[in-house]
Formats: sequence, structure tokens, C-alpha cells
Amino acid sequence: MSPEQPPVTAFGPDFPFPYDDWLTHPAGLGRVPPDRLGTEVVVVGAGIAGLVAAYELMRIGLRPVVYESSHLGGRLRSQPFEGADGIVAELGGMRFPRSSTAFHHYVDLLGLPTAPFPNPLTEAAGSTVIDLHGRTYYGRTLADLPPFFTEVADAWASALEEGAGFTDLQQAIRERDVGRIRALWAELVEVWDDRTFYDFVSTSKAFSDLSFAHREAFGQVGFGTGGWDSDFPNSMLEILRVVLTGCDEDQLLVVGGVEQVPQGLWTRTPDDLVHWPAGTSLSSLHGGGTRPGVARLHRLDADTIRVTDVYGGTRDVSAVLTTCQSWLLSTQIDTDESLFGQEVWMALDRTRYMQSTKTFVMVDRPFWRDVDPATGREVMSTTLTDRLTRSTYLFDNGPDRPGVICLSYSWMSDSLKMLPYPVEKRVELALGALRKIYPTVDVGAHVIGDPITVTWESDPHSLGAFKGALPGHYRYNRRMYCHFVQDDLPAAERGIFMAGDDVSWTPAWAEGAVQTALNAVWGIVAHLGGSTPPDNPGPGDRFAELAPPALPD
Repeated sequence: MSPEQPPVTAFGPDFPFPYDDWLTHPAGLGRVPPDRLGTEVVVVGAGIAGLVAAYELMRIGLRPVVYESSHLGGRLRSQPFEGADGIVAELGGMRFPRSSTAFHHYVDLLGLPTAPFPNPLTEAAGSTVIDLHGRTYYGRTLADLPPFFTEVADAWASALEEGAGFTDLQQAIRERDVGRIRALWAELVEVWDDRTFYDFVSTSKAFSDLSFAHREAFGQVGFGTGGWDSDFPNSMLEILRVVLTGCDEDQLLVVGGVEQVPQGLWTRTPDDLVHWPAGTSLSSLHGGGTRPGVARLHRLDADTIRVTDVYGGTRDVSAVLTTCQSWLLSTQIDTDESLFGQEVWMALDRTRYMQSTKTFVMVDRPFWRDVDPATGREVMSTTLTDRLTRSTYLFDNGPDRPGVICLSYSWMSDSLKMLPYPVEKRVELALGALRKIYPTVDVGAHVIGDPITVTWESDPHSLGAFKGALPGHYRYNRRMYCHFVQDDLPAAERGIFMAGDDVSWTPAWAEGAVQTALNAVWGIVAHLGGSTPPDNPGPGDRFAELAPPALPD
């Protein structure tokens, strides 16, 4: 990017609204009538979407009541290693694109330091090893690898240009040219909604001119953040959003763990509160702890929804925001069918989640920095492979502090291979695979403390790591995403809102969860008779102008 070029941000392409500008405008996000100040609003789920929404609703002068059935922070979960100060395993989200400007607004608000994530072939990684078909390749940049890998990267860039007009559309996103974004994206939605990522790759001229081995390498090890094959069944629109908005590059980690973001929002005392006294926080409004999980949601009358928790406690409110995984509204929470229209229920139930497993160990020091005198190379590197581990990442906390190795980060079928096994077996399998790549390195000799693992599909409150839309799911996603604008809904379906990863267009990067939370804030304020400042219109105020393209039913 040249110095004159504006940066790529997560501005659209489906709904090109400037959330970062809306958040930072001095006029604020909105106001409610005086008689609504202090009104309770139930927020189901204390992940990043729930806590962003709760924090902003509190600032406006409402009283969010947050219910959580599992873990404050949701899938932004930084689990500390026992006995080590500030050394964590990032079980959920761990790398956050610089383009995610709404998410980074809250990171910066909390004063949290960030650092480049050690993705393959980046300066932060130092060096990278690609292990494919039993052969190992070492490099610091793509140029250090055999020409075969450059051919793969060039084919991907050419395929994007050929099939999606990538440069023109990304330039429109850089320039925030709303009209151009909407025109170009509407054409792509019509062409690519019902076609898979693999279809896009395999039918492109760029890859068709190359061997199957090139396509296989793209799937197995790829480049940037790693292999792409777990996404091959997804709708190509899902992938286009990721690359157009720069989600797959220039990623940052939050030093000390990303869970500090939701935890920080829980305890932060804003200095611009409406209605509430100075020193108020979400934590203080709740007496220090969230309410228990929700067991039932049902409507009492046109303006009242009753929320019943797992212990039988009830709360009657005018507005509810659900940020839990959408399937839980069918399987864990007894939700009145009348609260959503049947088309929305279809969309909620058709949501498809990606499986994911991570296994971490803490090591005595960042030993991978040691140099092998025989080769002059680091003894171990960030690793991409077609073996069981798939991706291995190395986290250096300083020469005198323990390091962390994500031994294996895998998705879909590779994650399911790990599902039945306890953490000890997972570590054993990962170390066995790495031993074949690094036969002279005894990784196990450096391991200290207890290993940490997670498989998100086995978590009853998550059911998967993040959404992965299938071909034909665009209409479903649009129904969920647009639900926050409720003027045309029947009265019986108003007052309940949705936000979170599976409602968003860009799952897995936190930015989509934050953006949908802000949509819901606008919707709740409007539902309670409030409005946004005239000089800072919100997403609902501009909805008619910016609404995502509609496909015929």
C-alpha cells in the first residue's frame, strides 16, 4: 500500500456503514426519552457482542442486565497457564486484523497493547516451515520458498481478479465509495451465493492452467494464515468478504490475552455516562456478577417479554438482545415461536458452524530461537503442514519468561479427529507429528505445566467455533442481519434483537460481532422511543440507503 492510499477497513461490502466514525463522533450514539432512562434491557450472553452492546446501552442511560450461562468473554477466552503470571492460551479468537476498526476501538479505549501476530511468512514469525508430502521447506518470506509456492500465491491473486474484480472493489472499500461498493458487490452476490469456494478456485483460469498439486497445496498449507481447505465447502461470498476487507492479513494479538477486552468493558467506568452516577460500570450495576443462564423467553403482552433464568428467576422487559449462538434459541432456551417470523427461524436453524480444536503447551523458554549450527537456521519455526497438527504457532513472551506453543490449530474434519481424545493424547499426537518435521528437536523436554486444549463443537454453549455460511445461505444471513430494523415487523416480533458472530457477515474476526452489537444498540434505542443525533446518524437511519442486496425468493 502506498502512503497515499487509504487503508483497507471492514467497511461493507454488504452494509457499508462507517461504524468506526459512528463510535468516535462527539455527539454520541443516541438518546432515549427521559422517562425511559434506567429502563432494563436484557442481554443474553456475555461475549464480545453482548458486552459491547451492554456497555453502549449503559452509556446511553439504560440498564443492561447481562445473562451468561458459561464464561464471561464468550469465545474471546484467554486461559492462563497455572503458576505463570500473564502467560495464556488463546482458546478462541487470537488474531485480529488491523482492518477491524470497530473492534480495535474498544482495544484502544481500554489501553491494551497489541503486537503483530506471528503468522507464517511474516516478520513477527521470524521464520516459517512448510511441510508438505513429507518434504520440508524453510523460509522467512515467500521469495525464500521454491517457485511452486509463488505460483500458488499468484494463481490465487489472479483468480480473485478474474472472478471478483478484486482490485476495483477493494479500492472502493479503501475510498469508502458507497455507490461503487454497492454496485460491484450486488453483481458478485448474484453470481457467487450458490457456489462454493472450491468451485471458485477450481474453475478459475489461473488454477486451471496449473496442476492439481497447486490446488492441493493451496488447500493444505496455503499462505498468509495457513491452508484454506477447511473453507472449500463454504459459499465463495464468505471468502470474498474476508480478503476484500483485509481480514486475512496484517493481524494483531492482544498482549496478555484478548479476554482483557470483554473483561475490561465489564469493569470500565465511562466518563460520559448519561443518567448513571460517576463510577458506574456494568459490574457495579450487576453487583459484580452476571445473571445466570436463560432458560425461557416468552411474550406476556405487546410490550413485555419475560426472561426466565435457569433457577426460575424472572424479569419482564420491553427489549431483549440475544447474542448466544442461534441454535441455542431452539435447543437450550425455550423461546416462544411467535417472537420470530418463520423465515427468521429458518435462517436461525440453518446457521452452520465451523468446528475447531486447539492444543497448547507452555515451555520453559522460547527455545525455537536457538540456532542450529549445522544449518544456521532456528531450530523450530511457525509451521504449516498436511499432518495432523496442520498449523503450529510460537509465542515468545521474552527470553526470561516461559513461551507458549499452539501445537495444533485445526478445523472441520481435522478437528473431529481430535474430538474423542483427552488433552494428553492430543499432545502426544501433536508432538509425534512435529517430531517427523523436526527430528533433532525434543519439544517435549521443554514443556512445563499442564497443557490446555479446546474443541469448540463439544462446548454445549458454543456448538462450534464460528459461523461458516454454505452456498445458498445469503438470504438467511440477510434475514438475520437486517432484523434490527423492525418498523415493518408485526408487533409480536418487535423488541427482541440479535447480534453476534453468526448474525454478522464476517464471522470469526470479532469485528462482525461488534458491528452487529452496534446495530442492536441502534435498534433498541429506536424501539424505546429514542433517536440518534442528527449529525451522527446510526446504521438504522441509513438502512434504506445502505441495505444489503436482496436476492429474489
